[in-house]
Amino acid sequence: MSVAEYVQLALLLGSGFIFFLLVVVGIILKVTTIPFPHIVLHKEEQYFLDPTTDEKKKFPSLEDQPSVELSVIVPAFDEEKRIPLMLDECLEYLESRRKSEKDFSYEVIVVSDGSRDKTVEVAQKYASKYGTDKVRVLALVQNRGKGGAVRLGMLSARGRFLLFADADGATKFADYAKLEQSMSKLNGNDHTKDAISIGSRAHLEQEATAQRTLFRTLLMHGFHFLVWTFAVKKIRDTQCGFKLLTRSSARKVFAVMHVERWAFDVELLFIAQSYNIPIDEIAVRWTEIEGSKLTPFWSWLQMGRDLIFIWFRYAIGAWQLRKEHVN
Repeated sequence: MSVAEYVQLALLLGSGFIFFLLVVVGIILKVTTIPFPHIVLHKEEQYFLDPTTDEKKKFPSLEDQPSVELSVIVPAFDEEKRIPLMLDECLEYLESRRKSEKDFSYEVIVVSDGSRDKTVEVAQKYASKYGTDKVRVLALVQNRGKGGAVRLGMLSARGRFLLFADADGATKFADYAKLEQSMSKLNGNDHTKDAISIGSRAHLEQEATAQRTLFRTLLMHGFHFLVWTFAVKKIRDTQCGFKLLTRSSARKVFAVMHVERWAFDVELLFIAQSYNIPIDEIAVRWTEIEGSKLTPFWSWLQMGRDLIFIWFRYAIGAWQLRKEHVN
């Protein structure tokens, strides 16, 4: 046999071995993976503390009827230093809206994701100042990851519309009005209809690329390629932490979402697209804030791995969607 024939044979055998491994892994995952997530809450995670009375009160459920216009979910892990600026800006905007619009009401749910610092204590000060009808703290017993924190906050919310916003305040909160306008165009601001409006930094990509190192730029483009290949093809920025959902959409998406770490945004949008939920991407103002928990190489490597597993698990049926939720 010639060298070329040996190479072809090696490639053929290698491809066959990889295919065999994928089949075996697929069978194992399908047999051992729960198709729909089983969400377990510790007893203390079902309650929030009213700091004025020291009384613990039970969180409502996303399955209940809504009682406020907007719920803002703020996932926070060791954010005692950065979250005050975000909450100040957020609550100033929301209070202004409440005073000028008689039909506008809101709640902010700070989800401490097993924080080791004073995040809970800082957030409770806002609950004391504004009252627990407006600010509530969900203190998770252990760290679940940003996606897990967002999901548990969503499942405990009262809003007709539900927004999750990062604790670092990188996105200007006043840009919520842009998402609100987008939602109105998508479904007439009807919370019983499916729609998702998401903040996007794609318009800032050229400026950001100029400031990044070549290595980080390659990582970014590699991640975007994996997102486009395996999960979401029509969204330019899947990772911006500023997303608005109707209550109907939140019920459908978070009931089946599995990923609890950095790639949860991608699974969220993958599920939404699979359900044919209308999605609108809106440019928002964004500033990079020091103190990020995301480390470029390892976090993006983990996200890349999770992206492939998201696609693979749904493809083989290890994870499943609910057919009755497809529009």
